Amino acid sequence: MTFSNASLDPQRLPLLKEAALEPVSRRLAPCQAALRTLHWLFLTLLAFFLLRLHEELAAWQPWLTAGVATLGAVSVLMGWCDARRRAYGLRQHDLIYRRGLLVRRIQVLPLARLQHVETLSNPVERVFGLVRLACFTAGGRGADMVLEGLTAERAVAIRQHLLAQLEGTPKAHVGPDVP
Repeated sequence: MTFSNASLDPQRLPLLKEAALEPVSRRLAPCQAALRTLHWLFLTLLAFFLLRLHEELAAWQPWLTAGVATLGAVSVLMGWCDARRRAYGLRQHDLIYRRGLLVRRIQVLPLARLQHVETLSNPVERVFGLVRLACFTAGGRGADMVLEGLTAERAVAIRQHLLAQLEGTPKAHVGPDVP
């Protein structure tokens, strides 16, 4: 067998920006706001009470508490806006996830590299009826892509589709962990 590596014409490649992306659930924005509010509320209370214990820092306590609360409010607002811009796309050979407000990130996960898929949800996400879909590839320590903001029904449907793709894909190696 002879190795070949033919050049591709960049003008004829499919454009990523032409991929149809579907927005995540609208419930992700209030869910993210609730999670961030809880996080920043804890930090604000911590700043408020810890500074009361130190007499030298007590004069700064109102300013630091207000500063932490303001940062928290900005974080909640930015999280809301970020969640509203997230989208994903499932194509024949890959999975796309777009996220980020200030720093835009578009991840493309080739389905041929997919090894494992998990669904995850914390208590706050469950209140909002949301699930995260974690996708793992070979050689990684953690999830290579985590789709946030999926409804439970959508996450199950995508997971089943991805698992069906895994069953139809020939394995790269046969080892003790492969049936």
